[in-house]
Amino acid sequence: MKRRGKTDQDLFKFLDIVQLRSLVQQREKGLDSIEDWIDVLSGGEKQRIAMARLFYHHPQFAILDECTSAVSVDVEGSMYEYCRQVNITLFTVSHRKSLWTHHEYVLRFDGRGAYEFGKIDGSNEEFGS
Repeated sequence: MKRRGKTDQDLFKFLDIVQLRSLVQQREKGLDSIEDWIDVLSGGEKQRIAMARLFYHHPQFAILDECTSAVSVDVEGSMYEYCRQVNITLFTVSHRKSLWTHHEYVLRFDGRGAYEFGKIDGSNEEFGS
């Protein structure tokens, strides 16, 4: 963290964005807690921690595969909005139409080698949930 110029406050900011600060606050050792996280965290919490890690590493681009399938739409929105604010370009693989508001283009594969690529607009209504 020191080498990257990150502080505990940065970590708390990322946890706030993914709405998981309470996860740290509930533990006696806070950020220094050691747990068997694979058993402690729910599927949605694991997805939100993965997004907090993305914020920490701050790449120029990220490919996200079903990264919010177990996350509520409001938390999903705040995570994607933060990526936009800090200029992380996202390529998202998802069936959730709620994510379309955070993207400009859609690439659809038909499973037989053909694809469609275009701007997201009202004509894309038949795909997604």
